[in-house]
Amino acid sequence: MASFDFSPLFRSTVGFDELVGLLDSVKQDSAQPAYPPYNIERVSENDYRISMAVAGFKPEELNIEAKANELTVSGKHEAPTGRKYLHQGIANRSFERRFKLADHVRVTNATIEHGLLHVDLVREIPEALKPRQIEINVATSAPRQIENAAAA
Repeated sequence: MASFDFSPLFRSTVGFDELVGLLDSVKQDSAQPAYPPYNIERVSENDYRISMAVAGFKPEELNIEAKANELTVSGKHEAPTGRKYLHQGIANRSFERRFKLADHVRVTNATIEHGLLHVDLVREIPEALKPRQIEINVATSAPRQIENAAAA
């Protein structure tokens, strides 16, 4: 039986909980972490949070854009000039990360705190798509009137 790696799907989707639940039993490989590292958290039934490690980036160097079921987070970092490193282990590069969003998921807030960029999302299902109860009415005496008319 073929083995499929669904880890890219889990790393870049928000709001597809039913699909994720179906694929949860699939073994995920430990893929190379992407830069910058991030978490996708389900805060409540319809609220999500993406937390991304952006240490060293100023808020004005970051850009968040939501367009047509896709969230793009990018950072343009200017490399410091005139420094000579003996060892440079801290990444000092620009990035762009894209996340696919489910229908009716929108960005509500973005904050930066302790080197983490938090992007809050909410899934708002329109009233027309929400399940609703249908009232069952009791039939009136209209069928008897038809029977009486047929007998006459």
